[in-house]
Amino acid sequence: MPRSHSSFLRPARLSAADLFRLGGSGLRARPLRAVLSALGIAIGIAAMVSVVGISSSSQADLDRALAALGTNMLTVAPGNTMFGEEASLPDEALSMVKRIGPVTAATATGTISSTPVYRSDRIPPGETGGLALLAAQLDLLKTVGATIAKGSWLNAATAKYPAVVLGSTAARRLGDVPSVYIDGRWYRVVGVLASVPLAPELDSAVLIGWPAAKSYLSFDGHATTIYTRSVESQVEAVRAVLAATANPESPDQVKVDKPSPALAAQRATNQTFTALLLGLGAVALLVGGIGVANTMVISVLERRAEIGLRRSLGATRGQVRTQFVAESLLLSALGGLGGVIGGFAVTAFYATTQGWPTVVPLWAAAGGVGATVVIGAIAGLYPAIRAARLAPTEALAAA
Repeated sequence: MPRSHSSFLRPARLSAADLFRLGGSGLRARPLRAVLSALGIAIGIAAMVSVVGISSSSQADLDRALAALGTNMLTVAPGNTMFGEEASLPDEALSMVKRIGPVTAATATGTISSTPVYRSDRIPPGETGGLALLAAQLDLLKTVGATIAKGSWLNAATAKYPAVVLGSTAARRLGDVPSVYIDGRWYRVVGVLASVPLAPELDSAVLIGWPAAKSYLSFDGHATTIYTRSVESQVEAVRAVLAATANPESPDQVKVDKPSPALAAQRATNQTFTALLLGLGAVALLVGGIGVANTMVISVLERRAEIGLRRSLGATRGQVRTQFVAESLLLSALGGLGGVIGGFAVTAFYATTQGWPTVVPLWAAAGGVGATVVIGAIAGLYPAIRAARLAPTEALAAA
């Protein structure tokens, strides 16, 4: 059956591949302008990504420094009874604290009272030097962020025998001695700690293994200080339940320190950085969108003859409009992708020179390309509509 006359007049539909080739042909026809336009977009996106990346890298370095200040560390200690006497923590206090969900690490020290430490058995009894003798769990160093300045830390073997580790202040007061004299017995010095900013009480302490303290000294096994590390977002929640967990029968006889002031500082800086990044990103995307719109408007003005010829050959307004939107999308996508790569390179270079970790948020990379494409489509829509509204005769006459 012969086709109707209207079927011959129906405009052909353009596939996605056709639109891609059509948009690409418009860019290839004027390669220098396309490159310069894409470069302008890329510079704007690179500026956004690099600013976001450098700020994020700086923030990561700040977070690392604040974490070293103990933003997620809390300490538990016995308080006083209702009669003003010093209370004590239950034997199970440490194990119960470890069961708190957000707690990632917990360890303890126990004070061995009325047991002075001397550098020699000839030192007069009253000259103790103000040093504290503490029984220590083996995971103390990792939990409080301490490091060894000399020698080694206690291990499963040395924690059972007469061996000690000196705090930094204790080492200075006792001098460079191979052994110390405690309660009529010599204890070998196996290591010296560096200064511990998160637990300064350890600087003037002599630390002995928990089992050895029970075997050789009058240590009852009660923890006097429990150090905990928690998920940072749950520090306040952990603090609220620590007392009742450590001593369920008498939570009012437990002292729990407040979260580190560095935690509040960290959260404040995070909020400031987030607001800064969003503002800078919005400005850079706006600049890129203006560049795309300017390029496409000029393209319409320069290509009136082409538009008129296509309309004369049967192209519909929708096809002309779609062609220019496709060109705008391709131009934006190329500029956005190049800008993300350039921004990452700038971030990596600058962060390396500053000794920071290189951090480029995924949202900045994906958002840089995605937002540029969206803005490119919006920016190219007006020129595309303007091109589609040109009558064939008007376009050819203007050309």
